[in-house]
Amino acid sequence: MEFFDNYKKLFSATFLLFVGLTILVAILPAFRNEKNNAPLPNAVPLSEDAVKGKAVYIANGCVACHTQQVRIVDMDKTWGPRPSIAADYADMHRTDFWRNTATLMGTERTGPDLTNIGNRQPSLEWNLVHLYNPRIVVKESVMPAYPWMFTLKTNPGKDDVVVNVPAEYLKGKSGKVVATKQALHLVAYLQSLKQAPLPDGRPAPEFLYKREVKALPAADGTIPALDGAALYAVNCQSCHQANGEGLQGAFPSLKGSKIVLDDNPEAMVDIILHGYNGREKEGFPPMPAIGTDNNLSAEEIAAIMNHERTSWGNSAKEVTPAQIKEIIEALKSDVK
Repeated sequence: MEFFDNYKKLFSATFLLFVGLTILVAILPAFRNEKNNAPLPNAVPLSEDAVKGKAVYIANGCVACHTQQVRIVDMDKTWGPRPSIAADYADMHRTDFWRNTATLMGTERTGPDLTNIGNRQPSLEWNLVHLYNPRIVVKESVMPAYPWMFTLKTNPGKDDVVVNVPAEYLKGKSGKVVATKQALHLVAYLQSLKQAPLPDGRPAPEFLYKREVKALPAADGTIPALDGAALYAVNCQSCHQANGEGLQGAFPSLKGSKIVLDDNPEAMVDIILHGYNGREKEGFPPMPAIGTDNNLSAEEIAAIMNHERTSWGNSAKEVTPAQIKEIIEALKSDVK
């Protein structure tokens, strides 16, 4: 009873017990987690511009609508080639002493997940146009516009980054839209968000609850075919637009394109799989490797190509999945 009557002993013992439990339950497991979940060998640290961009991302509340976590369910395969693991977040640090905003995993997907957006949409031009006004490239977007991150200049300097904004979105204002440092930093952060591949030999977690792909009947009603229009909308429409006409000065038109209409589909397959940068002198940005980045199958690529080859007045011969598989194998052999 003397122990309980002596408040000094009682409070000292309570304090020591609290400290001991804190070390045992919180601090030691944290050190163990850091050791077990080291950053992946192929993970690239944020650049100085990307770090500043992360602060802009936080300041503008982007985490309220965008997640950065590929869940282990099959429906999340759109956002990354594998489910996220703890090591993906191991090299993220506190914003500063007062704020612990290291991992911006988010809780809501009003907008798409951004875990692998640096691979899915690496184009500086697209990201800046989308940031100025998302409706320019995605008509149905509910994302707010961020015009205050841009300025209008009559005579932009040689170091200024000019954004190709259609005249109807300038609301009667004249001049060229130029991205500010704030906009460039934010895009640098978005471009840095890439899901690092796992080390060789380490199995990737499998997506659970796989769904069957619903196929639409083909023209003859016998061979099931994927919905090329839907696949185009998911993988291509944000740049080339629903009407296939692209965006003047930013993204080329597929309507009447020689590559799309070519009877030999090899060049088109190569571009879808590996991207294309042959029109940079015309002002068009490099096209990302959509087919590779989004893990498109030969059947999906064929469906997208057939949609593009037979829409908007295009009347090229349709391709078959067997043709596409053959071309893919030939392209792999050429790479080797």
